[in-house]
Parts: sequence; C-alpha cells; structure tokens
Amino acid sequence: MANNATGLIRIVKAAGYSWQGLRAAWQHEAAFRQEALAALAAIIIACWLDVDVIARILMIGVVVLVVIVEILNSAIEAVVDRIGQEHHPLAGRAKDMGSAAVLISIILALFVWVALLWTHLR
Repeated sequence: MANNATGLIRIVKAAGYSWQGLRAAWQHEAAFRQEALAALAAIIIACWLDVDVIARILMIGVVVLVVIVEILNSAIEAVVDRIGQEHHPLAGRAKDMGSAAVLISIILALFVWVALLWTHLR
C-alpha cells in the first residue's frame, strides 16, 4: 500500500493519521486517558511553579514522554491482539515489554520531578 502523496499533501495526510491515532488512544485505552489527564495536570503545575525555564521544560518533557510511551505500548497491544487472542509466549513478552517501557518512563518522570522540586524547595 504505497502512499504517493508528496510535499504539503503528505504532511496534511500524516497529521490526519496522527489525529486518528490520538482519538483511537483516547476512545479505546483507559490507561492513555488517565496518563493524559495526569500529564495535563502536571503541565499546568509545571507552568504554575516558580522554576527556571530548563526545569519547566524537563518537567513537561518527562510527562509528555510518558504519554508517548503509553501510545506506543497501546499500539503494540493492538497489533498483538489483532494477530490472535490465543496465548503465545512472544505475544505476552511483547505486551510485558511495552508495559515495562511505560513503567520506566513513569519512574523517570517521578525522579525528574522529585529532583527538580527538591532543589527548588531547598
């Protein structure tokens, strides 16, 4: 299925596909909705806090990273589920690895927030 669109048309089509992906994640993935709302709250808090620009960028960046990793995890799960519902060790491994990636991104976000808040509040 080749896409022959080029230039601005390709960019517009790609943006449309991205929007469809965000809508699908919101409609079908409770974890995405929870993490997106948590990220929105964290972004508002990061903008409200009296921290320097670099700290604010780091605080916002790590929560956006969690949302990105959750979207990728959801994509992996959707593909695995599309292939079949029967249990297979590789399918389970793929889902577990996606989940681990989300966990690691959340731990990173928490570490960055704690470290930056610790230095700011000291």
